[in-house]
Amino acid sequence: MLVLLPPSEGKAADGSGAPLNPQELSLPGLAPARAAVLDALVELCTGDEAGAREVLGLSEGLRAEVAKNAELRSAAARPAGELYTGVLYDALGLADLTPAARKLAEDALLVFSGLWGAVRITDRIPSYRCAMGVKLPGLGALGAYWRGPMAEVLPGEAGEGLVLDLRSSAYASAWKPKGGTAERTATVRVLHAQVVDGVEKRSVVSHFNKATKGRLVRDLLLAGAVPAGPAELVAALRDLGYTVEAEAPAKAGRAWSLDVVVAQIH
Repeated sequence: MLVLLPPSEGKAADGSGAPLNPQELSLPGLAPARAAVLDALVELCTGDEAGAREVLGLSEGLRAEVAKNAELRSAAARPAGELYTGVLYDALGLADLTPAARKLAEDALLVFSGLWGAVRITDRIPSYRCAMGVKLPGLGALGAYWRGPMAEVLPGEAGEGLVLDLRSSAYASAWKPKGGTAERTATVRVLHAQVVDGVEKRSVVSHFNKATKGRLVRDLLLAGAVPAGPAELVAALRDLGYTVEAEAPAKAGRAWSLDVVVAQIH
């Protein structure tokens, strides 16, 4: 099982760990592309600060992020599973998983990143600011830039197992599973169902979408569930108490779409 996660803008304080060692990162096939993005980002952020903020989409209040990016090669690094602190990761709660669930998380979770492409939760990286939607000078839009390297590396990472895709659309643009891999892929949407004047209405929610996805992954990990494919994933989630609606795709080479329906959002 391979679980594809978005990163988070929220990140832990740098701390005092050793700096990044690019040779130690997993998915070594992405190394040349990572080096190119890192070079472009550092060069951008050591130049005109206002120009860098414009490219990165940062407000005046986030100007310190530019200086942070300029020092990425020497900044303290920590495991990605500790670095990301957003809503999804708070709900996922990697720090207090059981040893068995933690081992499964280390094997299954893959975090997408505008800077690193994709990393395992054990990969040590510094705090950074570079979303997948950024257009870096010399490289262009990162979502498009990463498609080639990802297409070379990720099918092998996916193997013959389930791919559970929980990425947002910006990060999903960097790799779209194809062929047999797509048929073993399930994308998840979280819907809030409520009854208004006797009629059930459903809506997509953002904050609680992330929290539900984090809890969903946590529950699978704690249960030791390793579904072989999308149909088995649906069964596993239902066994865990989730309301899941899903249909197999009508055409070959397409991913499954799963709706997880929640009555309460928290």
